[in-house]
Amino acid sequence: MKPSSSASAAPVGPDVKPKFISKAERERLALERRQAQVAEQRRSLSSLPPRPVNPSAPESEPQPESDTEKERDRERERDRDRDRERDRDRDRDRDRERDRDRDRDRDRDRDADRDRERDRERDRDRDRRRDRDRDRDREEVDREKDREKARLEKLAEREKEKEIEAIKEQYLGSKKPKKRVIKPSEKFRFSFDWENTEDTSRDMNALYQSPHEARLLFGRGFLAGIDRREQKKQAVQLEKETRLELRKKDGLPVKETPEEAALQDIRNAAADLYDAFDMRVDRHWSEKKLEEMTERDWRIFREDFNISYKGSRIPKPMRSWTESQLSAELLRAVEKAGYKSPSPIQMAAIPLGLQQRDVIGVAETGSGKTAAFVLPMLSYITRLPPISEENEAEGPYAVVMAPTRELAQQIEDETVKFAHYLGIKVVSIVGGQSIEEQGFRIRQGCEVVIATPGRLLDCLERRYAVLNQCNYVVLDEADRMIDMGFEPQVVGVLDAMPSSNLKPENEDEELDVKKIYRTTYMFSATMPPAVERLARKYLRNPVVVTIGTAGKATDLISQHVIMLKESEKMPRLEKILHELGDKTAIVFCNTKKSADVRAKELDKLGFKVTTLHGGKSQEQREISLEGFRNKRFNVLVATDVAGRGIDIPDVAHVINYEMPSSIDMYTHRIGRTGRAGKTGIATTFLTLHDTDVFYDLKQMLIQSNSPIPPELARHEASKFKPGTIPDRPPRRNDTVFAH
Repeated sequence: MKPSSSASAAPVGPDVKPKFISKAERERLALERRQAQVAEQRRSLSSLPPRPVNPSAPESEPQPESDTEKERDRERERDRDRDRERDRDRDRDRDRERDRDRDRDRDRDRDADRDRERDRERDRDRDRRRDRDRDRDREEVDREKDREKARLEKLAEREKEKEIEAIKEQYLGSKKPKKRVIKPSEKFRFSFDWENTEDTSRDMNALYQSPHEARLLFGRGFLAGIDRREQKKQAVQLEKETRLELRKKDGLPVKETPEEAALQDIRNAAADLYDAFDMRVDRHWSEKKLEEMTERDWRIFREDFNISYKGSRIPKPMRSWTESQLSAELLRAVEKAGYKSPSPIQMAAIPLGLQQRDVIGVAETGSGKTAAFVLPMLSYITRLPPISEENEAEGPYAVVMAPTRELAQQIEDETVKFAHYLGIKVVSIVGGQSIEEQGFRIRQGCEVVIATPGRLLDCLERRYAVLNQCNYVVLDEADRMIDMGFEPQVVGVLDAMPSSNLKPENEDEELDVKKIYRTTYMFSATMPPAVERLARKYLRNPVVVTIGTAGKATDLISQHVIMLKESEKMPRLEKILHELGDKTAIVFCNTKKSADVRAKELDKLGFKVTTLHGGKSQEQREISLEGFRNKRFNVLVATDVAGRGIDIPDVAHVINYEMPSSIDMYTHRIGRTGRAGKTGIATTFLTLHDTDVFYDLKQMLIQSNSPIPPELARHEASKFKPGTIPDRPPRRNDTVFAH
């Protein structure tokens, strides 16, 4: 055996440390030991004596020695195969270990790359945040500089204004501010706002500590399911106890007088009776005489006709023409004019006009406003001396102003209808006619002048007319006059009237019945701020009469709104006009050019059409209106000139071919139908270009219970009033950056 093998097999002493060897070394040592064992076996076999040879034995019998050799060779072959298999396993394990090491190194490299990429991304984010903070700081500095610059500019401008004011004061003198005079009505105005902490009634009055049970209808009602006689007896007993308690508190004798005892007996007897008198139903106000009307009846009357007042010392409205306190001549004129019963605005406004009260009438279009101010005006003129050569140079007694020529001429026709029976002369002054001829007619003497503000102011400035004795003013369609820019002309006319007859500003002061005060009527379908400003300046303690809702069309008009494209309007218009047949219709357009184009197209289609707009002369406009009233034309194509106050009877249909820019103008347009108690239809063609009026139009359709097209109801512009900002959606999805 080799020394190495013997050395490895030798025992290890206690002082010798164990030596650890690798797997390959162990395999080599095992192979050497095996070879040593094989050599030992061979030596032992060679040292044995040779076996004797048997001659009788066949030669073919194998020798034992040869069998051993074969067995040894097989054993050697098996060892060789085992060694080869072991080498293969060892090589396979080595390759597997090498692959694992390679994979481990690859994973380690990948993790390192990922960490490096994450660090780089973190560095980039840090750089971006730093840049963003730097930009924000720079913007903040710029904004601060701009604010400082603006502040300095404002200071410089203020200093400059102070310097200019100082120069003005040096050369022109200083203006002392006028002391504002506070009206008594404002100075002693009662505030109705209060808090619960201010209620000290429970501490001050013992009555609030033990309140009695509520009695329905002030003691006339009864609780259901309980005997009525018992309830009446309890009520009488409670009244008796309350009376005795009050007598004790006042220090009066508790014992009843004979008269009081007799009255108590009567009440007890009435309580024992079971009759239906307590359950009676009062008569309706229409079945009562005027002197039988109670406050409750008047309240029901006002609710029935949708009349509301705002003001002080308001007279009762009139229920019929016979109760109107008009003169017999005027009543005969009303009867001959065919007015059977007064309209709500006439019921409310005429009694006020007869008392020379200033009136602001807000009523639906087509509600009879003209007669509401014409009849009190004529009644006022009948009390004055007639116009003669002595006083005709002082001017008319009353002035009526209207925004358009057509409306002024219509008011003239209505006034002449009543003034004809009283011998009162009416003159109309409008543009488009000779101002010299109109001035000549005024100088000949007249009681009433009906005019447009511009032409009337021209006559006053040229001295064709004066208003020295005019104390009755009517502003019809006042909001339209303001919209058309006539406010300076209206103010000029009002300032030309005598101011000595203005009513006192103190509303509690009684008016002298014998004295003639200036009476101002202001009628309109809407009340914008400019009209209210005019009313505060020239009207004294006016009574505001509102019929229905301000700015609302009458319920007799059926409103239809159709959403369509611009190219679909004319076919739909043609279809509607064919369905009307011989009935009349007004087609409204926004511009003169559009009205002329539509009229030509309808004329080609065979309709009897006429036009009315500001581009026509006065004579042409009168011919068009007269032909439409006489049914010579059944279609009138017009602009907003015909949208206010013009009364054309029996207009069956109003068609807004183009939607107006304001809802007030829409109200006046559709008010050309459904007049004098008759029904009418209004159709409006709406496109997506009319979004500015979507909200107001939708609200008006809701108020009048009219159908709303789905396109209008769903549109975003119909959900919010123009100029308002809708509520911001919740911020749950917003990204918030925190530093």
